[in-house]
Amino acid sequence: MASQERVDAVTKGNGFRRCRKQVAYTPGTCELLRVMMKESKLTNFQQRHIMDTMKRGAPLPLQCNPTSSQRSSPSKKPATATYLPPILATHSHLRPASMCRANGAYSREQFKPQATRDLEKEKRRLQNIFATGKDTEERKKAPHVRQEDLPPELDRFEEQTMRCCLGPCALPLPCALMALPLCAVVKEIQDRKEFLAAMEALGQGKQYRGIIMAEISQKLREMEDIDRRRSEKLRKALATT
Repeated sequence: MASQERVDAVTKGNGFRRCRKQVAYTPGTCELLRVMMKESKLTNFQQRHIMDTMKRGAPLPLQCNPTSSQRSSPSKKPATATYLPPILATHSHLRPASMCRANGAYSREQFKPQATRDLEKEKRRLQNIFATGKDTEERKKAPHVRQEDLPPELDRFEEQTMRCCLGPCALPLPCALMALPLCAVVKEIQDRKEFLAAMEALGQGKQYRGIIMAEISQKLREMEDIDRRRSEKLRKALATT
């Protein structure tokens, strides 16, 4: 009786280790796997390994190395990023913000409006306008003292020109004819002086001052040449008489 129970206990169990059940692959499945291996361009070693697995009836492997010598390398864990403190130069040219604030770099000068007019005087003026309708406060102006304009002394060129402009009766005919070029030169100089004064009034005198002064110097040299030629002619005229 005891032996019968022992036999039943052994037959009911599957043993300490269970044996894997073999898988029967159909010819259609085998043909499909061959086509898939060709399309996937597996190596000869991989194809032989899969075909041997199918012949043994074992389940297909999840991974198959291309060669027998290659082994699956364990997956490498991504290296954790290590924080390194910034390396400061020995002589840094940049100042920190705290030092800039301490030195007053961020402080702005406060705007202080200033009165452009005397407010008390304006108040009194408005009070007088509302009370009487007139502005009683008259602005006191300093009396303009006119100085007697002394006539400028005329040099010999201007004197000769004035006599020429007064008419032919002021000078003899030969002298008047000789003074005509001086009149034209003096007029040109005067025109250039007026032009320079007008440009200085417009704020452009610096741009034209050098050109105008050079032209005036040239005209003065022309006047000297005219005066020298005139003196020679007068000397010759006096020598003949």
